[in-house]
This record gives sequence, structure tokens and C-alpha cells, in this order.
Amino acid sequence: MRAARWTSAIAALTLTVATGCDGGGGGGGASASQQEAPPGLEAFYGQKASWTSCGGGMECANVRVPLDYAKPSQKEIKLALVRLPAEDRSHRIGSLLTNPGGPGGSGVDFVKQTGRAFGDKLRRRFDIVGFDPRGVGQSAPVRCMSGPDLDRFFAADTSPDDQREMDAFASESKRYADACRTRAGGELPHVGTVDAAHDMDVIRAALGDQKISYYGASYGTYLGAAYAAQFPTRIRAFVLDGAIDPRTSSTDLLVEQAKGFETALDAFAADCVRQGDCPVGTTKDAAVAKIGDLLRKVDKSPLRNTRDARQVTESWATMGVATALYAKETWPFLRQALSAALTRGDGTLLMTLADQMVERKPDGTYSNQTDANMAVNCVDKPNPPDVATYKKAADQAAQAAPRFGSFVVWGGLPCVYWPVQTKQKPQAITAKGAPPILVIGTLRDPATPYKWAQGLASQLSSGTLLTLDGDGHTAYLQGNQCITAATDDYLVTGTPPKKGTVCR
Repeated sequence: MRAARWTSAIAALTLTVATGCDGGGGGGGASASQQEAPPGLEAFYGQKASWTSCGGGMECANVRVPLDYAKPSQKEIKLALVRLPAEDRSHRIGSLLTNPGGPGGSGVDFVKQTGRAFGDKLRRRFDIVGFDPRGVGQSAPVRCMSGPDLDRFFAADTSPDDQREMDAFASESKRYADACRTRAGGELPHVGTVDAAHDMDVIRAALGDQKISYYGASYGTYLGAAYAAQFPTRIRAFVLDGAIDPRTSSTDLLVEQAKGFETALDAFAADCVRQGDCPVGTTKDAAVAKIGDLLRKVDKSPLRNTRDARQVTESWATMGVATALYAKETWPFLRQALSAALTRGDGTLLMTLADQMVERKPDGTYSNQTDANMAVNCVDKPNPPDVATYKKAADQAAQAAPRFGSFVVWGGLPCVYWPVQTKQKPQAITAKGAPPILVIGTLRDPATPYKWAQGLASQLSSGTLLTLDGDGHTAYLQGNQCITAATDDYLVTGTPPKKGTVCR
């Protein structure tokens, strides 16, 4: 889902623009390493994280995990961790493990960039801990393509108008999958969410916590749900913000995400008109239509880019628009970008936004976020067997979401050619035996539609839904005081807000 991920880069951009009772305990009692470890994993569960200063008041460490949990003695990998230590050590509850989403988002970068944006209550009483999941960032990263190859892939036409264009993008998608087979074939079977969730339990033990407290955003909710399915009784408090419904198939997920971006675009357009001097129209419908017209024109004639040699194709421009919809604080930047594109044919600002999404650096190199994102998504759920099935889903999405349907759905096409496939069908997660789990949904979330939060909260045996009547992807770090207070109180005490609570 190349257009739908919550990353530390976007979180950093948003923050720049925006410029008691322990509820069951975390670190008290017998050490986590004294608990019974699964057979063959005693050495991994018995380790302790060794922390060293890594600047900015942060501490860093590595934790060892087996590459293959079915064969733990064969090969191990190291996971990178960072923590912002609790301010009140005498009243410390334990560690708050976090994941920013993706898949492919660096949890280490997330905490380094946004750790101090967590609520005061949490920073006083928890170590805020981030980790790069397996295959991501500093944790045995998956690498498939070079910077120029990724430039070519992202520039490719993801809204093919005829068989020739469809064949061209299919060729690019197969090229991507082949590159991953060549460069990372041995790791690809083991980068999935189930293994990453098992890693979280090893991390919990290495942190010295008997039970885990966790905040997961976007894909991080899917990772958290996978942990809850495997280890429900080892949960202390779980916050799943911007939820993904685990029952959703790979193509249905993409179709629903496209609808989410369309809803967010409507909200942006309405806000743009209310602000006055809107560069794309004087009514919401006119503004949305003009943005659609712009993207169609760019499909035929790319925009200029003054930063480097890349042309701003329709795919790059659509990605730029989608990036700005992740947070309301970036909407003014989108106004500027659209104005430049419409009045001067200049797509530089749209390209700047798109580069934030895919973590492309000024020197033309990328983080491994894109490769990890594709690797995890392609192995987590069964994929359609052929291009024709993707075309059917893309056509369905284009009807429901004219501006984003093709872009989002076709972006998953490399999974058809992926060297590793699963037959494990999506299914509900109940996490029977878990304490209360807090699920947060935002009504006009572009990347994780609100209906998914409703679905996850209802299927979890102890799920409680907290709703933000607002815009943007995820809720907790958007600065809403109601959401912050309810979330912090739950993580500190273990008591969720009243069911049906809505923050505005």
C-alpha cells in the first residue's frame, strides 16, 4: 500500500509545520527473564538490553532475535532500540513500546523525532521505547532497489489507461519483485507481522517488563493486534491508533484506503474554500474536480521540478497530494503546492511532499522504508494471482475514489510477482484473555478508514473504541487534548475511557 503509511518522516513534517496506580505494573516483581520461555528460545528471552547514550537524552541498545522462530539456532539478527527514559524514576511504571506504522517506518527515528510529543503523564512514568522491526531501518534491513531504480518505479504510471500502459506497469512491478528476490531472498520469508509481533515479546523480556504497554499507530495497530493474538495475557495496556481491521483482504484494504483518501480530499477542499482565496475553486465540489483535472493533465504532460532532474508525473503528483492529507497542519502547504502547479506548471512542492512520504533524501538515496513496506505487505496476506484481478479491484476503486483509486490499488501490483506467498487468510483477532485494549479511530482518517477502527474494537474481546471527530491520520499525536487525556489516563491506570466516548 504505497500511498498509505504513517512514517516518522511525515510525523516530523507535521510537527515542524505545527510547531498513582500502576494498573498491574510493568517492571515490578519477578524479572521477565525468570518467566518460562518457549522451548529453544531461552537464550533470547534471557538477555537484557544494554543501554548506551546516543544523544539528545536518548539511550540505544540492540536485542537479538532468531531470523526463523521455527529454527532458532540457525541464524539470529539484531533489532535496534531507542528509549527516552522516564522523568520520574521513583514512580516509573515500565516501558511504553511504540510503533509508528508503515510497515517500514523506523520506530527508532519515530521516538528520536517525536518521543517528547507524548503526553506529560507518559513521559514522567514510562520509558518511551522505539524499535525498528525486522527488515526495517537498522534491524537487518531489506534492500531491493537503488535510488535511481526507485525513482523509476515511483514515476511509473499507476493509472494505466490502456493495455500498453498496463503492461508497462506490470513490467515495472515484476522488476521490483525480481530485485527483492535477488538482493533479499533469504530474509523475505521472515519479515512478516507475525514474526515481528513475536519479536515484541522478546523485547518485552529484554526490557525487564513482565507485561507490555504499547502504543501502535496505523500499521502498528495490525502489529499490536498480532501480538495480542499470540500473547494476550502478557498485555498490560495497549493503544491501537488509526486501526487496521485484520479481517480485510489485501485488495479490499487498498480499495478502502483509496476511499479514505477521497474523504480526506473532500475535507481539505471544504476547508480550502472556507479559508478564502482557494487556488482550486470557490466550492468544495469545484475544488475537488479541479484537483482531479490537474492530475489527469499531469498524466499527459508532467510538471516541472526545479530541485532535480525528475519530472513530476501523475504518480508523483498524486503521492504529493496524498502526503499532505495525512495531517491538517500540512494543508496550507498543499494549497501552495497546488497553486504553483496550476499557475506556473511547477510541481516542485508536490514532489517535496512525495519525497517525505517515501523518505527520499536530497542526494537521491532512500531509506529502506519502501522496500520493507512492500516486503511485509506482500508476505502478510494472500495476493491476487494475476494482473486481471488487480485491474478489477482498481476499476472498483476508481469508481468509488476517482482521484486515488487507481493510484493506491495498482501500487500493490508487485505482490503478484513476489517470491514468497502465504496461504494464511485474513481473520478476526479476539485476543481472549487480554485486559482492556483501547482502539482509536478518526472519522476522516485518509489512510485507515474509521470503519476499520470500529471493526477491530468490536472483534477484540476486550476492545474499547475512542473516536476523534476530526481530520488526519491517527489521533494521539495530533494535539487533541481530549484524546491525549483519555489515552494517557488509560496507559497509566489501565482503565479505558467510557465506551462511546467521542472527542472533537
